[in-house]
Amino acid sequence: MKTVRIFFDEAMAFEPGNVKLLSGVSGLYFISLTETEIRYPFGGSRLIYIGMSEKRTNSIGKRLSDHYDGKSGNPGLVNYRKLELLLFTYINFEMLRQVWDYRIEDLESYFILDFVKRYGVYPICNNKTGFEILKNDVQIELDIDWAFFERRG
Repeated sequence: MKTVRIFFDEAMAFEPGNVKLLSGVSGLYFISLTETEIRYPFGGSRLIYIGMSEKRTNSIGKRLSDHYDGKSGNPGLVNYRKLELLLFTYINFEMLRQVWDYRIEDLESYFILDFVKRYGVYPICNNKTGFEILKNDVQIELDIDWAFFERRG
């Protein structure tokens, strides 16, 4: 089975000016805390949310803007933003099309289930359940750099 290592781009401040740059981009996005590390059962991480934009009309920029404004209905993201600056990074789905032959929804599920395997639970602001992707059907293994979201030195 082929393994592909996934690295994250430098995180940006979760602010309207930075979010607007992603208008029309589809893919996965990751929201994290600047300072606070969440104590998950198997280790600490600053990552609090994994989301996706499946099409350009409902782009990463639009989804992040809705989270920022509270229109997404996720009180956790709104309330964490009141306490400290949030950061975000993203993965453009087009960049993974060469190695990922499945739907973007399956990619989001893969990332979330891999987070659960690493930390023991869903990211604290992901309130969905029932993520499913049959590992047997996936002909590739993604080696995700979760340490990117862990406290440094």
